[in-house]
Amino acid sequence: MTMAPVEYLVIGFPGNNFKGEVAPALADLIDKKLIRVLDLVFVGKDDDGNVLSFELDQLDEVPEFKDIATSSRGMLSDEDIEHASEALDPGSSAALLIWEDLWADPFATALRDADAVILEGGRVPHALVEAAVAELAAG
Repeated sequence: MTMAPVEYLVIGFPGNNFKGEVAPALADLIDKKLIRVLDLVFVGKDDDGNVLSFELDQLDEVPEFKDIATSSRGMLSDEDIEHASEALDPGSSAALLIWEDLWADPFATALRDADAVILEGGRVPHALVEAAVAELAAG
């Protein structure tokens, strides 16, 4: 099975402060067939620093995400969860999200068909882009 490019994020929620904007925005990307969520796991640390995690099918704690379907589970490993939990302060949580970029599939297929090799890639942090754009605008 050929897949489009796959990405991941670890999204922190300091103080377990979930707001309602994230789940609908993610659902919109899915509905528009721009992405396909492959796995979504929530990780938290209680006030004593104990780590807990749960998958989408255990989402009574975060009902905003209950309607987001994923095509597979188990892509995120215990090591991934452990890695994400290391960055969390007590009383905080995170979402580990892995998705397929369906929008990029035609370009990725063209690269493969041309025997092209991606030599490097990455995501430029938003703060750096904002700063660069502001600097360019200032002239």
